[in-house]
Amino acid sequence: MIRSVSRTPQPAARSFSFSGHETFALRYGWLTKAVEAVGHEPDVFSRDDAIVRLGVGKNMVRSIRHWGLATGILEEEAGTRGGLARVSELGRLLFLEPGGDPYLEDPATLWLLHWQLLVHPQRLTTWSWTFSSLPSVEFTKEYLVAALIEAAKRLSRAAPREASVRRDVDVFVRTYVLSRCSEGAVYEDSFDCPLAELELLEEVDGVYRLRRGPKPSLPEAVFAFAVTDYWTRTADRRETLSFSDLCYGENSPGACFKLDENSLIDRLEGLEAYTDGDLLYADTSGLKQLYRRVNRPRFEFLKRHYEEATVPDKLIGV
Repeated sequence: MIRSVSRTPQPAARSFSFSGHETFALRYGWLTKAVEAVGHEPDVFSRDDAIVRLGVGKNMVRSIRHWGLATGILEEEAGTRGGLARVSELGRLLFLEPGGDPYLEDPATLWLLHWQLLVHPQRLTTWSWTFSSLPSVEFTKEYLVAALIEAAKRLSRAAPREASVRRDVDVFVRTYVLSRCSEGAVYEDSFDCPLAELELLEEVDGVYRLRRGPKPSLPEAVFAFAVTDYWTRTADRRETLSFSDLCYGENSPGACFKLDENSLIDRLEGLEAYTDGDLLYADTSGLKQLYRRVNRPRFEFLKRHYEEATVPDKLIGV
C-alpha cells in the first residue's frame, strides 16, 4: 500500500525583473515626452516611426516606455498586449492638469516618483528589494548583485543571468547617485536621473550607503499618499496598521523613504492634523498603531498639494 506523503506547501514563486530600461536611467524630460506622445497617439511606442516621433534612438524609445510604466505615469490598455498605452490618473495630475509639475521642479514630485518605482517590484526588482529587503544599508555593487541573484533563486526558483542583474544594479545606482562629471552642474543640463536630488544614496570609494533618517524635503501630502497607498495594497479591510508594518514592512513608507523610527513616529503623529483627524497615530501601553477613521481617496492628498502649490506666495496664509 502506497501512502500519500504530506508535503509542506511552498510559497508562490515571485516575479523578478532585471531589464526593460535598456541600461538608461530615467532622464529629465522623458516623462513629459511620454505623456505628450501617448496623449496624441496611444500606439506611439509600437509604431515603426516611433524614433522619429519621439526624437530618440530605438533603445531610448523602449526605455522611455519602461520608465513611463514603472512610475505609473502611463498604463497599458487592457487586451492590447502592450500595443496601446494611456496616461494614468497620476500622469494627468502631474503633467496635464493646471498646477501640475511637468518639469519636476517640486520636490514632492520627485519623492512621489521614487515611491512609484519601489511599489512596482514586478518591473523594478532591484529598486524595491534594495530599499525593502537588503539586510544592510551599506553595500558594494558586487555584494548587491550576489544578494539579488540569491533572492531570485530562493523566491522565484529561477536563476537570473548575472550580466542582466549587473546592468540593472548599475542603472539603480545611477538613479540615485550623481555622476562625478556632473557634480556642481545644473541638473537639467546633465544626463543624471532627477531622483539623485533626493540624496537617498551616497557613495564613498565604491561603497554605497542608503541614508536613513528624517527627510525634511518629503512633503506631508506625499507621505499621506504613500501611507494610504500602502494601506490599500496590504490591508485594505483593516482599520489599523501597526507601527512595525509601516516602518519595516515590504515596500512600506518607512522602508521606501528610509525613515528611522523617531522620524517615522513624528510623521505619523502629524497625520492627525494634516488629515483633519481621519488618520490617528496612538501608542497605548506599548501598542503602536495607526488608526483609520475615514478612508479617503489617496489622490485627494496629492490634488490638495498641487492646488496649494499654485497659489501665489502673497496669498498664502491670508
